Amino acid sequence: MGYYIEDFQVGETFISPGRTITETDLVMFAGLSWDTNPAHTDEEHSKQSPFGKRIAHGALTLSYATGLLAKSGRMDETAIAFLSIERWEFKGPVCAGDTIRLHTTTVEARTSRTKPDRGAWKGDLKIINQNGDICQQGTFTIMMKARGGARPS
Repeated sequence: MGYYIEDFQVGETFISPGRTITETDLVMFAGLSWDTNPAHTDEEHSKQSPFGKRIAHGALTLSYATGLLAKSGRMDETAIAFLSIERWEFKGPVCAGDTIRLHTTTVEARTSRTKPDRGAWKGDLKIINQNGDICQQGTFTIMMKARGGARPS
């Protein structure tokens, strides 16, 4: 079971396990999203780009942030709904072969004034590659279960 909203402490941090991006990830996401931009799908074209090789879709990497956050275990069975993404920034490329980790800091954890069974968790997130470079960053807000509304079993 994950954390209830009351369990989070402002300022606490955690780092996810690593996730290595694969060639298959790029190909599958291009097919799933229909985003077949040559920056993601054409190695020869991408050699002429500022990055010199194909890059992962920004939305793919953002999607990994949600999965890496889930891997923390803090939200297992206690997350209710994704509420917002704020000021998300794409700072640098992620490529096949890169290993990314999610660095998360809790910036707010509050219970609802009107609904005692829930609250909102806000965290600053950074996706960092194996070289320590920030690839993406921003803030997520997630509706979480609260103990105030938990029913005894």
